[in-house]
Amino acid sequence: MFFKKEEKKNNFHIKVCALLIHAARIDENYTEKEEKIIKKTLEELGLEKDKISRTIEHANKIEENSNQILNFTKEVKNMPEQKKIKIIEALWTIIYSNQEADIYETNLMRRLAGLLYIDSKIMGDIKERVKKENSE
Repeated sequence: MFFKKEEKKNNFHIKVCALLIHAARIDENYTEKEEKIIKKTLEELGLEKDKISRTIEHANKIEENSNQILNFTKEVKNMPEQKKIKIIEALWTIIYSNQEADIYETNLMRRLAGLLYIDSKIMGDIKERVKKENSE
């Protein structure tokens, strides 16, 4: 299937959004604060404000019907390092939005480090910075 450039871009945003939603739901407590982080991240990644709600709605359905994160990471792993880091920061921000990370959340991030080819030192640095910012 061939996609127009705009459709590919929207598909990227939907996959990223589904990944962020997955992180928000993994502790079984998807909050309004986490949704605000998701909206802000999508906007920072270039999604127009008027498309954010529809993208979240679509990503919710995809995330609910998926049993693996591999589907959400395929496009992200080939992105420039800066965009991947932005997504990792958003994921840790979602996880630490309640000031703690449980074993499911930390396991998710460990798996994502490998799937997205993020160096463990970079992953740890981002985690510690976000953790500190959310505890202040």
